[in-house]
Amino acid sequence: MRPFLLVLSSPSGGGKSTIARHLLNARDDLGYSVSATTRVPRNGETDGVDYHFLTAAEFDRRVEAGEFVEWAAYGGSKYGTLKVEVERVMDAGMHVVLDIEVVGARQVRKAFPESVQVFVLPPSGVVLAERLRMRRTDDPSAQARRLEIAREEIGAAGEYDYVVVNDDLVTAVAQVAAILDAEGRKTNRMSDLDETVDRLRRELK
Repeated sequence: MRPFLLVLSSPSGGGKSTIARHLLNARDDLGYSVSATTRVPRNGETDGVDYHFLTAAEFDRRVEAGEFVEWAAYGGSKYGTLKVEVERVMDAGMHVVLDIEVVGARQVRKAFPESVQVFVLPPSGVVLAERLRMRRTDDPSAQARRLEIAREEIGAAGEYDYVVVNDDLVTAVAQVAAILDAEGRKTNRMSDLDETVDRLRRELK
C-alpha cells in the first residue's frame, strides 16, 4: 500500500489532536508528523515530542530554505510541518497524520492532491466554548480570539474530503479509522494490485 497523508483540522478545542492521539495508539500503520512552532511550550510539553519549538528567526530561516511542507501564523505564533518529518514517517511505510489548521491544510492540498483531509466539527458552539474554558491555558482575551478564529475556520469545512462531528470521542475516532481503511483500499494506493491481478489470471488458465 502506498502511504498517504491524513490531514485532521478543527477549530482550537475541536478535538483533532485527541483523535490523532487515539488513532496513533490503536494502529501500527500510522505515524505522527511532529509540527514546528514558535510558541512557548506549555506545561508538560516536550521538544521533539509535542512540537519542535523554534525561535522566530530559526522558523523564518527554515521557511526561506524551503524546509516546510506547509506553515501558517495562528494566534500570534507560527506553526508548520517540516518535510523531514513527513519523509521520516513515509520512509517507514506508514501513513502520515498531520494535525494542522485550515491555512496549512490548503497548502497540503495543493502540494499533495492525494492527501485525505478530514475536518472535525464540535457538536455545538456552546460545547466548543466550554472546551476552551476548561483548557485554562489561555487568558480570556486569547480565548475570545480563538472563538473568533473558530467561526472563520468552521466555514472552511466544505473544502475537506470528509467531516466528522466530535460529539462522542469513541465514535469520532471510529469514523476517522473507517475513512483510513476505505482510503487505503483505493486501487491507486495498492502498489501490488497489478501483480496480484496478473497472478490470479495466470492461476485461472
